Amino acid sequence: MNPGPTGFEAALQGNLRFTELLNDLNGFYDFLLVDCQKSHSTARDYRAIVKRFLESGEGEVTVDVVRDYLKRIKEKCSRDHYAITLSALKLFFRDYKRRPDIIETFKFPPKTFKPKRIPTKEDLKRFYNALPSIRMKAYFLLTASSGLRKSEVLGLTVEDVDFEKRMLKPHNHKGTTKHTWVSFYNQEAEDVLKKFRASLTEKQRKSNKLIPISSRDFKIEWRLAQQKTGLKLTSRSLRDWFAEEMGRLGVADRYIDSLQGRTPASILARHYTDYHPDKLKEIYDKAGLTILT
Repeated sequence: MNPGPTGFEAALQGNLRFTELLNDLNGFYDFLLVDCQKSHSTARDYRAIVKRFLESGEGEVTVDVVRDYLKRIKEKCSRDHYAITLSALKLFFRDYKRRPDIIETFKFPPKTFKPKRIPTKEDLKRFYNALPSIRMKAYFLLTASSGLRKSEVLGLTVEDVDFEKRMLKPHNHKGTTKHTWVSFYNQEAEDVLKKFRASLTEKQRKSNKLIPISSRDFKIEWRLAQQKTGLKLTSRSLRDWFAEEMGRLGVADRYIDSLQGRTPASILARHYTDYHPDKLKEIYDKAGLTILT
């Protein structure tokens, strides 16, 4: 007598239907957090990507259906958007639902190297002067002088800042490639931040955010500066500039990676480097990073 199919084999024999899979999204979220050790933000993004796919069709999920969906993504979206969509679908079907047959033939698009244009200090000055409010100027200088991500800076609360040491302690990354330890901001950022904080109303202070601003207002004010200067600067541009400038000022790559929350790459960086905040503060101050002067 032949044994029955294993759980995995049985899963391969069953049909997957769009409407039924929509009920699995919360389970997929937990799978990403626990089994895959993804961060909360990555788990939310991947769940949303899979949800968009599942809401796009009806009936049975087949290889041809997935191919048609990915074809539309490839034609309309960037290479990076296609890659992250495919990554989410692979995790969902291959790993979570244990149906590699649905997704295994699809390959990631090759990466092409495009040299970055790092903005100059003069670009940064022009853009800073074009920003329409002191809160955006404070955000700009904090981001450029700390090298942190946009989400990290806007996510800072007053408790995340050591004002005496000018030290920032963001806490919204726990993934495998991104971490946040500590970074710092310079005297220029401190001066503008003090003026901005002094201008806050009692209602604005209740949010406890270091820089309270809505996503809509941020986009409007940033776009105004882009239009006024003709510069396509982004928050990522400021992060790139920080890395380039700190390297030019003689800071070792492993310390730049630490300040910007990147996982140490080398054995030296991982096991034989002192990342104590006092050590990082000493290195940061010695570099003498400036933006407007």
